Amino acid sequence: MTRPPDRPAPPEPDRPAPPELGPAERRRYARHLLLPEFGAAGQQALAGSRALIIGAGGLGSVTATYLAAAGVGTIGIVDDDVVDESNLQRQVIHDTAAIGRPKVDSAADRLTAINPLVRVERHPLRLTGANAVGLVSGYDVVVDGADNFATRYAVADACALTGRPHVWGSILRFDGQVSVWWPPHGPCYRCVFPAPPPAGSVASCAEAGVLGSLCAAVGSIQATEAIKVLSGVGRPLTGRLLIHDALEGTWSTVPVARNPACRLCGPEATITAPRDESAACETGGPRHTAEQLAQVLASDPGVVLVDVREPAEWAGGIIHGALLHPVGRIEELAVDRDARVVLYCAAGGRSAAGAQRLRAAGFTDVTDLEGGISAWPGELADQPG
Repeated sequence: MTRPPDRPAPPEPDRPAPPELGPAERRRYARHLLLPEFGAAGQQALAGSRALIIGAGGLGSVTATYLAAAGVGTIGIVDDDVVDESNLQRQVIHDTAAIGRPKVDSAADRLTAINPLVRVERHPLRLTGANAVGLVSGYDVVVDGADNFATRYAVADACALTGRPHVWGSILRFDGQVSVWWPPHGPCYRCVFPAPPPAGSVASCAEAGVLGSLCAAVGSIQATEAIKVLSGVGRPLTGRLLIHDALEGTWSTVPVARNPACRLCGPEATITAPRDESAACETGGPRHTAEQLAQVLASDPGVVLVDVREPAEWAGGIIHGALLHPVGRIEELAVDRDARVVLYCAAGGRSAAGAQRLRAAGFTDVTDLEGGISAWPGELADQPG
């Protein structure tokens, strides 16, 4: 295995070199061993490496599966969620029987079944600014499949501060992006995305949807990048942002550079510990649980309930009595500014942002439904008439 001189070297873990490949490894990884750029040296590097997967969701399902199949010696999985039926359209590491189980357990069982030579470490928790450094410092590469900005920034900060390569992927609707953030070989995440977007300004997959197979396209690239980083083979996506448009069937690459004024990896950096961006990513303002909203609707006939989703989303059902008014035109809502207004969307992000905008426009009593219509009992939903 050779590595061109301009390529970043793989991480140098402080532990003994992995043993020579045995007969079982040579049989299992035979197709890797045939690759002259990879060979036995590359496979041994994977066997002695440790990869941390953030999220056992759409991207994590794919990256973890391929890294286990490839023979990465230890795979850690961080996720505090349980398997939901709506996950199965894209989170292919889980199956119907796993509904209700912790995702880390479902994923670990599947990975062990795929490759018993791999060790799986379970982290059934949410990665935060407080625990991020402790988690990522125990691994050689971090593969980020997080589904929220607070976690993404905590991961990015911890990786840059500990020198760990950060294999990042992002998906929404039909679009995906991948890069490897790894200063000083290239920019960190904050060089290109210095701070989270305004709360509620970017819809989540739960709100806007995502093509299930897009997870495979983007997750497999992340897995390949992690393998390249760990083995030293090829040229990682440092300094480049790979963009995929599934509807057009196109891939494009955009160069990205380090920001000399970056607060995280610049020469005068001010971020010395992972920042907890959860406050910046929250919308604030009063919210109702589904139970609370049901009580409000039953006790106050004057409530103006507004569905702020897009028209294409309404066919799946609405909450009885709701007005249909997309959030993009929320300031045009034709109701009295002193009326009691409650907004809801698919999962809570757009409605919270819309509530903020109405308050700024002079509406005096605006709340929204936490968790959106996804949290509303299905039997209470109506078909729009």
